[in-house]
Amino acid sequence: MRIIVLLSLVLLSVSAYAGSQAPSELKFSPAQIIEFAKKVEHYGAEQQAYAFIIGRVGRPQAELPRGISFTHTAVAVYSAITLDDGSTEYGYAIHNLYQRADDPGRSDIVVDYPVDFFWGAQTLKAGIVIPTLAVQQQLVTLISQKKHLDLHNPRYSVVANPFNSRRQNCTEFTLDMLQSALYQTNDLQRIKANNQAYFRPQQVHVSRFKLAMGSLVSEGVTTADHNGPVRTATFTTIAEFLQQYNLEQQAIVLYADGQIQSI
Repeated sequence: MRIIVLLSLVLLSVSAYAGSQAPSELKFSPAQIIEFAKKVEHYGAEQQAYAFIIGRVGRPQAELPRGISFTHTAVAVYSAITLDDGSTEYGYAIHNLYQRADDPGRSDIVVDYPVDFFWGAQTLKAGIVIPTLAVQQQLVTLISQKKHLDLHNPRYSVVANPFNSRRQNCTEFTLDMLQSALYQTNDLQRIKANNQAYFRPQQVHVSRFKLAMGSLVSEGVTTADHNGPVRTATFTTIAEFLQQYNLEQQAIVLYADGQIQSI
């Protein structure tokens, strides 16, 4: 019994920064979520953003390891959206890599919308990074041509190494889309070489023991694709990457009360 309890606690600690499954349980009322999702959309529209990087917090903030501010990252693209009645509205479609709930070692590419995206959020705040117009246009082209689907690796790991193609998580997929758009290539070997040359990942401050124990109870936790310290892509490190190379217009955190904090 004590071993089972230990494994359960370890799994909670190593998956605390995952949050890459499609949202399910509600912490906030539907009205609160809808209101916040509209604020995010309105902010993007006010900035005339065709595409931006979006982050959410899918786990309680107190459980997140040091240096991890958001648990899920995706790309929002201004799109024509067909409603159930056949009519068309314009808004942001969000292109996600989601971990499968029933098969945590695998992932799927899913398109949802801001209300869906924040449905299971543990904190009503959104990370928003708006790239330069040129990068936005390149992202829109990549996704409209569905070339981003070629970048998907369904072998999922919470702490995937962005420097190789053995595993992938939501943020690495977002980073790979950016590199593909920037260099107009789907050559994964070149994309990973660019990640290694120009991108600085976040060191995961969870012991290898906990990560190893977590792998015993979830296929979505593995360090098999790492040599040395465990480092992974995060929303914040993507923001820093774009800032370092003058590829972003702005990077902010938007809160439910309308407060905006620069990153």
